[in-house]
Amino acid sequence: MTLFLSFALPLLIGATLGFAGGIFGIGGGIIAIPVMTALFGMDQKLAQGTALVMMVPNLSIALWRYSQRQPLPRWRTVLLVLCAVSATTLAARYASSLTSSELRRYFGLFLLWLAIHSLWGLRAGRARWSLHLPESLIPLVGLVGGACQGLISIGGGMITPPILVSFFRQTQAMAQGFALALVMPSSIVALLTFAQAGHVDWTMGVLLALGGALTVSAGVRIAHRLPERRLRLAFALMLVATALWMIVFG
Repeated sequence: MTLFLSFALPLLIGATLGFAGGIFGIGGGIIAIPVMTALFGMDQKLAQGTALVMMVPNLSIALWRYSQRQPLPRWRTVLLVLCAVSATTLAARYASSLTSSELRRYFGLFLLWLAIHSLWGLRAGRARWSLHLPESLIPLVGLVGGACQGLISIGGGMITPPILVSFFRQTQAMAQGFALALVMPSSIVALLTFAQAGHVDWTMGVLLALGGALTVSAGVRIAHRLPERRLRLAFALMLVATALWMIVFG
């Protein structure tokens, strides 16, 4: 039983999160962190650092697979990443003076609004917003996603797709590809920071990463095979679950 909890269970959890991350274009940390705190008794900082060990390779594989199936515009993506990194740096400094639990609840409410908006748009059979922004402004979305990453360490990969779909008329798959590119650099920087502070369980993190590496490509394949409407519906429901968790548990 102890052997199962120590090795087999982290691999199984990593595989599940890698599969979900491939479908939704997220690293899986939003799910991994509460699992590790509840199931393995980790404190919040150790859980966040350990989750990043899994997230970085998952994000790398998913971004590579998304780019193979639907290449991202190179320079637009580079500008998006630069905007995100700049916003993350500034927002992280500001976040040190704020209450983390309150930020998470406010962000949860915003995610819930985004999810409801997406679901209502699907029900109506058309986008509810008449505003259609030019694609040349897509890099500015990096400022929003990067700010979310800096404020609460998560969220850039969840908030970017609904904005790109609603305001820039991107497909859900393309929007998730942009989100992966946005989150990748901040996740690497965050992992190095947590590792230097000693807030990483490398054994657990590597096992989660190995499990995720086995399934993330399968998740990406399914994401590109799903009809646009179903993929948007699945993403919106994931946003609802995430938002409710943040609002209730902070």
